Amino acid sequence: METRSTRPPRSPRPSGPPRWVAVFHDATSASWRSAAEAPDRAPVSYAIGEMARTLRARGEEVAVDLWGPGENGEWARFDPTPAAPARPALLVSSAVPAASGASGGSVEAAEPGAGHARHVERMEDRRRQVITAGLSRAGLYDLAAEDVTAVRTLVDHVDEATLRRIAHWMAVAAGPVE
Repeated sequence: METRSTRPPRSPRPSGPPRWVAVFHDATSASWRSAAEAPDRAPVSYAIGEMARTLRARGEEVAVDLWGPGENGEWARFDPTPAAPARPALLVSSAVPAASGASGGSVEAAEPGAGHARHVERMEDRRRQVITAGLSRAGLYDLAAEDVTAVRTLVDHVDEATLRRIAHWMAVAAGPVE
C-alpha cells in the first residue's frame, strides 16, 4: 500500500545574491512562488504572517520556506516561524492546516438588545485588535490555533486598559525594530 505525503517538495534556492526571501507553495500550480524579499528578516517575517493569514482565511493549506544569508554568506534555509532563532532550519517546509475560526452567528437589527450586542461585539473587536497588535510588535505575526484561543480567552476575560498594558509590555520586550 502506497502512502503519499501532503507536504510539498523542497523549495528551490532563490537566484541572485543571498537576501531574505519567503517562498510559498502554490498547491494549484504545484510550484513555489516568492512572496517577499528584503535585506532584513523582520519585514519578510511580517509578510509571512500576513500571507499565512490570507491563505488560511481562504481555507488553503500554508507551506512556506524562508531563505536567507547563512553563516558563511551563502544561501541557507531557515525556520519560518517568527520566534525561531536566526539559524538554518533542519525542517524545510511547515505545512500548517487551516485554522477554523468561524464565529457562531450574527445579530439581526430587529432583535431586542441588538444595539447592545453590536456594541459588545465592537468592544471585543477593539480588545482583540489591541492584543493582536501587541503580539505583532513582539514579532508574532502568524498565530496558531492555540494562540487564537488564548487571544480569545484574554479578550473575553480582561478589560481593554489591561490588554493595552499587556500589549505595551510585549512591544517593549520586543525592543527596537532594526
